[in-house]
Amino acid sequence: MKTAIVTDSNSGITQALSEKLGIFTIPMPVLINGEQFLEDISLTQEQFYEKLKDDSTNVSTSQPNPFDVGELWKKILKEYDEIVCIPMSSGLSETCHSLTHLAESEFAGKVYVVDNKRISITQKSSVYDAIELAKQGKSAKEIAEWLTETSMHSSIYIMVNTLKYLKKGGRLTPAVAMIGTLLKIKPVLQIQGAKLDQFAKPMSFKKAKTIMIDAVKEDFKNRFAKQIADGKMKISLAYTDTDEQAQIFKQEAEEAFGMPVEFVDPLSLSVSCHIGPGALAIACYETCH
Repeated sequence: MKTAIVTDSNSGITQALSEKLGIFTIPMPVLINGEQFLEDISLTQEQFYEKLKDDSTNVSTSQPNPFDVGELWKKILKEYDEIVCIPMSSGLSETCHSLTHLAESEFAGKVYVVDNKRISITQKSSVYDAIELAKQGKSAKEIAEWLTETSMHSSIYIMVNTLKYLKKGGRLTPAVAMIGTLLKIKPVLQIQGAKLDQFAKPMSFKKAKTIMIDAVKEDFKNRFAKQIADGKMKISLAYTDTDEQAQIFKQEAEEAFGMPVEFVDPLSLSVSCHIGPGALAIACYETCH
């Protein structure tokens, strides 16, 4: 069986990298003052942040059109026997549910949509896993089953540089945002399979980085002790707007864990829209590649 791998641009996989890897990436829509743009096609990272920083501009993210996705799947199935589709976590968007319904109603037995509970660099790792498993001759169903079984075997910790965008997105009250800004809090958020949740409220950038590294160490010691013993865990970094601090953090993380950082990528626009520029994240995840 010839199996195609499909993901969305929340994975951080660009159209150019997608072509290089021999996979397919669905561009996520971004709405700017009501006008739709497609990530990495009609909207670059630089253009996105320019608009996001402009207080007079309304920026939000949306789901891909199921009809367009269906047409893409039909096109792919002319060349491939089956498809594994890896969208962003169902806990962060309805996209996964919409595509699952589409696959079950119109592409049963041909398209397997995986609720992989991941986004950004962890989602990207899942795509690389799917590619590796397909090379090993695994069927779409087998790949989907493995990705589902390991879906919760990841963590992301994100330091937010400003509370402005969490307030703007309705995730903080104006009063809490104001107090946090005055106190110069650099909150650390976490994603473990679903929602973006509060993790810690450090008072400095340096302390936030220490908290994130310690959190991953705790995950390695407890949640992922078996995966660490089996040599199946990796770490990656993500950032918003500029990678200057991410490159410094990369050296610090590699020293702290004694293992290489796999990816240093921009955070997906769907997450960036809510946390704003200047954010820094570290992720750990189980992998087979």
